[in-house]
Amino acid sequence: MKNRSWMFLAGGLLVALLLAGVVSNYASSHPDGLDSSLLKGCTVDADDNIVGGSCPAQQARDHELGDSPFADYGVRGVENSFVSTGLSGVLGVLVTFAIGAGGFWLLRRRGAAQPAGTTPATGEAPALDDAATDDGRRRAGAAG
Repeated sequence: MKNRSWMFLAGGLLVALLLAGVVSNYASSHPDGLDSSLLKGCTVDADDNIVGGSCPAQQARDHELGDSPFADYGVRGVENSFVSTGLSGVLGVLVTFAIGAGGFWLLRRRGAAQPAGTTPATGEAPALDDAATDDGRRRAGAAG
């Protein structure tokens, strides 16, 4: 890969790490569209707990992986919520990048494609004998 491609890739990774590690902490804490649509028909208090009404969110249950190390956009065991969220985002970007890079590595071309009319061993055009070269010059001279 060219040096310029590596710089582009490194720059993109750096931007993704910065967004995941720092900017993600400033994302809205309000429910997204799916969460808010599930709460339609219910009355909620200031802590978003359902206190009345009837809505699909009342049938919600905890996820099977709700106690995993990276549940709820944080890292379990890290007490500072800013660091926990940022670390979770950075680790997510790195894992995603590693999986993507591994996939591209597995699917990469094993050898360079040979242009038409070249020999596979050298990549050069095959040598013409003198008779073929003289014949080609005569045809070019007659045409011009």
